[in-house]
Amino acid sequence: MSPAQQPVRSDFAGRLRSETRTEHEHVQTLPFLRALIAGELEADAYAVMLAQHYFAYQVLESAAEVMRSDVVAGPFVSDRLRRLPHLETDLHYYLGPDWREVISASEATERYCERLREVCFDWPGGFVAHHYTRCLADLSGGAVIRSAMQRSLNPPDGQGFAFLTFDDVPSRPRVRNAYRLLLDTAGWDSREQKRITAEVRLAYHLNTEVFTDLGRRLPPRIPRQRGA
Repeated sequence: MSPAQQPVRSDFAGRLRSETRTEHEHVQTLPFLRALIAGELEADAYAVMLAQHYFAYQVLESAAEVMRSDVVAGPFVSDRLRRLPHLETDLHYYLGPDWREVISASEATERYCERLREVCFDWPGGFVAHHYTRCLADLSGGAVIRSAMQRSLNPPDGQGFAFLTFDDVPSRPRVRNAYRLLLDTAGWDSREQKRITAEVRLAYHLNTEVFTDLGRRLPPRIPRQRGA
């Protein structure tokens, strides 16, 4: 590839992260997510959260198959980031072979999925906005959450955490850096970058509603008293 053919590199990844930092940090303050990161959820609460992720990833990964051949969105699609089979494994572990019959999407998750259906199948930038928000969040926070929840639940067989394990990702920092390079070289003009940024903000808002709903309808864990 000659210099004239090299993709023009922008600073979009850095600006996207900076311009959506408030929304990202707000999600992390939610009681349910704080309990998750601290490893303070019971197994049933963790399973309910996995179920909500399952419904979202069903739509997102269906869109990924549609976008796989797209010249702009296609490079963002990576089988290493697929989570649906791992969610199925974990849900089977926690809820048994009939797990599909016992899970249901909350109203907040339904709204989230509806937006995914609206924008992820025919708007490459919209797909990337939601793929970036969902997949990079789970990749970045997965190791911390898995470690905390493993200490809390202490499964005797070590199972139940396939969703957060990312066995196919040899280096999480390298994958994140490669993803950000794709954002910087996608070739979007300033107008499209603003549209994508707005969609990422909306994605964070929709995820906030999902986690808020989880926190509202699940009883908090009562910490054990020292010496008890």
